[in-house]
Amino acid sequence: MIRKILIAAGTFTLLSTTALTPVSVAAAERKETYKLLDLFAEVFDKVRSEYVEPVNDEELIEAALNGMLTSLDPHSAYLNPKNSKDMEIQTRGEFGGLGIEVTMENGWVKVVSPIDDTPAYRAGLQPGDFITHLDGDPVQGLSLSEAVDRMRGIVNTDIKLTVRRQGVENPFDVKLTRAVIKVQTVKGNAQGDIAYIRVSQFSATTTDDLKRIFANVRKDIGKPATGVVLDLRNNPGGLLDQAVAVSDAFLEKGEIVSTRSRRPEDTQRYNARSGDIADSLPMVVLVNDGSASASEIVAGALQDHKRAVIMGTRSFGKGSVQTLIPLPGHGSMRLTTARYYTPSGRSIQAVGIEPDIKVQQSKVEPIGGPERERRSEASLRKALPNPNGTKAPAPDKSQDNKPADKPAEQAPPATTTAPAGPDAKPDAPKQPIKLGDPAQDYQLARALDLLRGLSVYRPAAK
Repeated sequence: MIRKILIAAGTFTLLSTTALTPVSVAAAERKETYKLLDLFAEVFDKVRSEYVEPVNDEELIEAALNGMLTSLDPHSAYLNPKNSKDMEIQTRGEFGGLGIEVTMENGWVKVVSPIDDTPAYRAGLQPGDFITHLDGDPVQGLSLSEAVDRMRGIVNTDIKLTVRRQGVENPFDVKLTRAVIKVQTVKGNAQGDIAYIRVSQFSATTTDDLKRIFANVRKDIGKPATGVVLDLRNNPGGLLDQAVAVSDAFLEKGEIVSTRSRRPEDTQRYNARSGDIADSLPMVVLVNDGSASASEIVAGALQDHKRAVIMGTRSFGKGSVQTLIPLPGHGSMRLTTARYYTPSGRSIQAVGIEPDIKVQQSKVEPIGGPERERRSEASLRKALPNPNGTKAPAPDKSQDNKPADKPAEQAPPATTTAPAGPDAKPDAPKQPIKLGDPAQDYQLARALDLLRGLSVYRPAAK
């Protein structure tokens, strides 16, 4: 592969009379690389000897590695041995902390999604909230891994988060108690004769849990079911193989997803095997702008195969694949190695999955105000572009559906200083809408209405 790249370089690099050979091009590139490595070593040595205070060599190297990787895109990073172990534990579905998926935006910690039934969820944290201070200390200046490490800690100890939320005038403090997060990634219940299944993230046990819980819900219905709602809202993603397996559970055949990396020969395609656990029942998949990565793979596959109606609001738009690469004795690196494509060949990177039926999360009564700005992959610093040149549509400002009391995105904290003085009156956070309860959950209620309408129409059509 190296030889192919160098031949291409030699083909287009010409001198006045003679083309550079691949060998000479390679030698020149190596020489320049060595110069840059010498520069790094010189800076490292100067910091060690001249900085105002003694510095730790390991911490300097870790910071340099993390800086190199985070400069590539929002999802690549260096994980020291402790963080690497935490990552492995998290993908197994049990870990310690607050139960919150976060990213970094403009130096601030930004909530992607709280995980169901965790301290963060019960405290009312919402997607799009900015965490500006941890126990009174500003997060600016910390890397994402450092901020996450601060939020983790000994179980049953407390931490105070200072939060800014668009639409709320003053910042407010939220006190959380750290806990062992045992994530039950799949839940379900019978909504009359419709099976409701919620998947909150994709861990190693998700597919097995999905099949078991779906079978139990169908038994609870006690008669032939008329439809299925698969709820992927606020699902930040997880393991690729689990996204493929969940998609496969509802498809009889066809491609689920393909991943395409830097080298065309490394393209991988994942196909469904025969067997639909829902027996071709009508299906609605709920998504919103907290649905990212693996959840978008599932939604995209079911949408392209016309297996399900996608309902809700446009998804986050994270169409890249990260590989966890071990660095023996030194943790691991999380590196973006590919983009994924839906069965029809579309990349949703920085674009998202557009629902077939757009339904804003709304209250029953009119609540006024414009549609909130959505959060998305495209808003993240150094986000990869869509390879097809597709750009995310501009926000829909129509008032056909009124927005819910959910946080707006893209609004940075209003101040970089301490967010509230002793005389400030912070606004208390509002509890999020309880997903899965049709009495509160407008999007779910509309999905149930659609499936019930289809069940009435289909016998008449026959």
